[in-house]
This record gives sequence, structure tokens and C-alpha cells, in this order.
Amino acid sequence: MPNKNEKERRKIIVKELRLKAKNEFENKLPISRDYFLNLFNYLDEELSENECDHNLEFTINFLNSQNIKNINKVTDWLKDNGGYCDCEVIANVEEMFDEDAIL
Repeated sequence: MPNKNEKERRKIIVKELRLKAKNEFENKLPISRDYFLNLFNYLDEELSENECDHNLEFTINFLNSQNIKNINKVTDWLKDNGGYCDCEVIANVEEMFDEDAIL
């Protein structure tokens, strides 16, 4: 059984690994974390009033409204991460941005 010092050392290692994974995740995003968080809020509002048409219509509308230039790169990234339509962006992608997400 590990002693107290060993347990503390392991906690530090886990914390450092999570921070490294989070930084790598953030560096690979096609748009900033803030844009994604705003996108999720926008989709929550739109999908509370409208049904998902199983496409990325609302997502693309949001990206256009923010003058995002690399829309195809963003939608490809979303699809690669389970966001094939607006409701799947909320269901599958949003959780990746939780502070305690395991990446």
C-alpha cells in the first residue's frame, strides 16, 4: 500500500496529466473555447424553440453570425467528435468542455 508521500505524488502526476491533456485539447480546437461555449448557449436556445432537423443549420448560422471564416474546419471537427447535427453537438460535444471532463 502506498504511503502518504506516494499518494500525494500520484495526485500531482494525475493533475499534471489532466492539465496537459486539457492544454492539448484547447490547442487543437478550430475556434476558441469561448466561441464554443457561446455556440452551446445559442444551440440550447434554438433547440428549446425549434426541433433539430438533424443537420448543422443552427451551428452554421451561429458561426456565420460570428464571422468565423473556417466554418468547414469547425463542422468537420464537430463531426469528428460526434456532433453530426445541432442536437448531437449539445449531446456529445458540449460535455468535452466541462471543467472536469476526462480528455
